[in-house]
Amino acid sequence: MRLKRAYEAPEAADGHRVLVDRLWPRGVRKDALTIDAWMKEIGPSDELRRWFGHDDARWEEFAARYREELRRGPAAEHLNELVALAKRGTVTLVFGAKDERHNQAVVLRDVIERRLRRAQKSAPHS
Repeated sequence: MRLKRAYEAPEAADGHRVLVDRLWPRGVRKDALTIDAWMKEIGPSDELRRWFGHDDARWEEFAARYREELRRGPAAEHLNELVALAKRGTVTLVFGAKDERHNQAVVLRDVIERRLRRAQKSAPHS
């Protein structure tokens, strides 16, 4: 699992590139962003995004609320898709936030990696 800002150039090592923002990144033309998919619905709800406002003091609460959103509806379906993709190869979560440590892609990567570890532990050993 890799994370990359939408403003960074793609690399061959990125594998499957998925934009995980509900809103298109500011200042990026649609034809200029190299992505394989845009999973709008996996991004935090508008309400949660506005409440967080990239305020570091709200980070822990934001992460908890976002993990909860990932458990239901279209977000849960997209999460399952991303986990399946990650089982097959490299996935890069593309995001627009300036803060590279406090954004939904960080939370999403952690949730996916946790799911992958759980799947490895429960897989039958050959």
